[in-house]
This record gives sequence, structure tokens and C-alpha cells, in this order.
Amino acid sequence: MKTLRYISQGVFLLLFLFLFVRTESAGGDELGYPIRIFLDLDPLIFITTFLTSHEAAPALYLSIVLIVITLLLGRVFCGWICPLGTIHNIAGSLKKSIFRPGLKKFHTLKYYILIFIIAASLFSVQWAGLADPLSLLVRSLALGIYPAFHYALTSFFDVVYYIQIPGLAAGSEYVYGFFKHSILAFKEPYFLQSFFISVLFIAILLLNLVEKRLWCRYLCPLGALLGILSRYSLITRSVSEGCTSCGICNDNCQGGAIGDTPEKWKKSECIYCMECDDPCPSDAVQFGLSPTAENPFPDLQRRTVILTGVAGVLSVPLLRVSPVSAKSYFNPSLIRPPGSLEEGLFLKKCIRCGECMKVCITNGLQPALWQAGVEGLWTPLLVPRIGYCEYRCTLCGQVCPTGAIQRLNQAEKEKVKIGVAVIDTGRCLPYAFETPCIACHEVCPTPRKAIWLEEVTVTGRDRFAITLKRPRVDPHICVGCGTCEATCPIMAKPAIYVISTGESRSKENRIVL
Repeated sequence: MKTLRYISQGVFLLLFLFLFVRTESAGGDELGYPIRIFLDLDPLIFITTFLTSHEAAPALYLSIVLIVITLLLGRVFCGWICPLGTIHNIAGSLKKSIFRPGLKKFHTLKYYILIFIIAASLFSVQWAGLADPLSLLVRSLALGIYPAFHYALTSFFDVVYYIQIPGLAAGSEYVYGFFKHSILAFKEPYFLQSFFISVLFIAILLLNLVEKRLWCRYLCPLGALLGILSRYSLITRSVSEGCTSCGICNDNCQGGAIGDTPEKWKKSECIYCMECDDPCPSDAVQFGLSPTAENPFPDLQRRTVILTGVAGVLSVPLLRVSPVSAKSYFNPSLIRPPGSLEEGLFLKKCIRCGECMKVCITNGLQPALWQAGVEGLWTPLLVPRIGYCEYRCTLCGQVCPTGAIQRLNQAEKEKVKIGVAVIDTGRCLPYAFETPCIACHEVCPTPRKAIWLEEVTVTGRDRFAITLKRPRVDPHICVGCGTCEATCPIMAKPAIYVISTGESRSKENRIVL
């Protein structure tokens, strides 16, 4: 069973990484793979999204499958499927001893985290995405680890190419070509906050040096939810009279489910790793069908449960008293992806997984910091100076697991406005410096150009007449894609830039009410 678990973990981790790498355009506007299937399986995302928005994306009903499996078999997801759990196992292999007995009393901490998240969700704040293991893993890899890996690998091959070692340079080109068509992105990704997100993820992995699978044992809210669901599962652990209380099972337990004696077993903590079954010298431990076994609820303190729930509820007004939550406040730089729901509903549904940012073909979608307040941390926003919104791309809506970004077809996408371009005449070459430039007009992707040219004759300093074509923006046609801002030749702060005003998703965010 232990060998089968290793195989299962390896297969699902490879499947997760394969789907992660394939989360990018292959040239068309369809991905062709079930990219978000792991997120769709997540019941914590399903429950919190339903509580915050009172609706859930149809794909998330797939999480009911995992709920049923947990009710029948226990927390097998944590021990056999979860890709982050497998990575924790790999990181934990660097440590010899598996646990610290003094930390066992903190196994209830993850349940308090779950209570906090659920309590906040009841009052419309979505915290689950910050701590959910699958969302955390996708976000950490997409915005931090993968860009760093991409940069390191391409830099290595660049060095090999420039050194021109006979025989090695030519061979490296074939190897690089293989990587380019398999695991490397079409365009090298760059993300704001990439360093911080990477360090946070590495710190979580380093917790395994304190105790193996420390995150899974004490912090994971999804593990806590599955632990509650597994209390009445059919698969139960039993210990025969041949047990000698040698403690090998306790030393090897991955979930910290075994108490002071081998007979004391917490069903909600067991991840069915079988590490107590195979190494038992007396063959006293067995797993089998026995739904009548004792299954005590995690020993939570009633007062702490109440305080945690109250803290989750109080987090809502503390967040909502920020000016960014006011209905009359609109941040002009908060440009959401096309198909995004109205801001309030968007924040209730977005789980900050980073899938939309990973799939953006221009790298324009970036994680927000404070642009939408604390509640909007790591949600996607378009930064046109980094990358524009491709006029005929609808990939971000395809990968969103909660429907925070709705899936649009080509015709719908072309009609959606995410903002409007405005011109800074104090920086624009034809306006301020009497220099010809029509770059923004040339790249405007709308069928009827949203940026049109007004021909004017001006008198220069030397009193010679100069005929110029000055760009003008038609706000009724402009969709706010940011192509003009991305290609404006004025460095640093461009002369034409996009603001969120005029976005289709808001009836109030208008130039003139």
C-alpha cells in the first residue's frame, strides 16, 4: 500500500505539473486541456464561493466527487492525491525525524483557520484563496517559482551559446529547442511581487525541516474540512492484541493521527498514508471497512471556536471601512480582465489562484497589491505598460475556476470595455513637441480605429508652418485594451494610457454620470 501511495502521489503530481505548464496559449484561443481540474475538485473553494456570492461556477460541482470520496474513504486526497502534500513529502525527506511531540497540541489550529474563513465567507469576504493549498500552490508556481525557473534555464543556455564551446553549443540548441516546446513559456514571464510570493512559498516548504508535513498537520484549512468530512468514513484503522507499543507507528505517522498509545487514533487527522501498517513488526495494524469505530471530534475549545468565528465576522467591517470599498470610489489604475464581474462580486469569487495571470499571452495581467485594498490582494489587474490585453484572446475566462472572470466568445470579447485610453497632451509628441507620431493609431486593434487622427497646422519656434496628425480617442469605440499604452514611444510614463473609467461591468464608473 505504501508503494501504491508513492505511485499515486507521483502520477497526480506529474499530472498537476503537466496541466500547469499547458496553462498557456498554443497558438489558438482554446487550451485543449482541463487546466483547472484540481481547483474544480476543491470543496473548500466550492463552499466559500457559494457562501460569499450565493452561487458557484458549474465546474466547481466537481468538488462533490471529492466530498463523496472523503465520506467513504477518509482523507485519502491529502495522502494520495494532493500535489502540495506530495511536495511537502519530498521536502520533508531532508529531515530524519518525522515529528516533534510538543507540536501535536497545535493540530487544532487548522480547524480554527477553517472556522475563521467560513465565518468571513458567510458575510461575503473570500479569504479561502489565500490559504487553500491548491490555490496557494498554483499562485506560488505561476507568479514566483516558474518565472524564476524560466529565467535561470534560459540564462544558462544563453551562457552556453555565448561561450561557444565546440560541440556543446550546437547540442545545447537542440536541448533548448526541446525545452522551448515543452516546459518554457512562449514569452518570458515577469510578475510584480514575484520575489515575495516565492519567499513565502519556500518558507512554507522549509517548515518541513521543523516537522514533516507541518503545513498539512497544523495549518491547512482544506485538510481540516476533509478531516471533518472523514469522521464517518468506512475505512477504519484497527490495532490487534499483538501490539507491543513499540511506537514505530507513531514515529512514522504522516498526519500525526496516532496518540500517546497506538490504540488512540484520530480519524480526522489520518491521511491514510499506510506508514503505520507496513513497518509494524507485529503486523498488528490493519485498515479495513468498519464504519462503527470510535471517531471523536477534534478537541476544539468552545471559547476559542466562538472567538475565532467572531474574528472572522469582524474582519468584514474592518475591511469594508477602507475608502476603496466606497461605491463612489474608483481606482483608475484598477483595470480588471475582460469578463470580470462587478467589483464587489468579483472580490467575492476571486480566489487569487493566478491561473488567469499565468495564461495571459502578453504578461499584462499582474497581481494586485493595495489597488483594491487588502481584500483585493493578489487579484488580477491589467498593467498595459507590461503587456496589453490581446483583442481576440479569451483565455483568462477559460481558466477561472470560480467564474469571477466569465468565459466570453470572440464576439462578446470584442464588445467588452475594460477602460478607456486618455491622452496626456503635455507628453504626446505631436501635441507638446511638434514631432510627428502616429504609433498609437497604427496599433489600435478595433475594426474601426478608436484612435483617429486630426490633421492640424502649427507654427514652430522658427515660425515655419508644420502639418501634424494629432491622435484623438473615440471613447465610444475604445475598449481599453492598452495596446496603445504598451507601444507608446514615450518612456517611463507614456503619453497615452488606459484608465478603468467606462468599463462595461460598472454602470457608475463613467466619465460623465
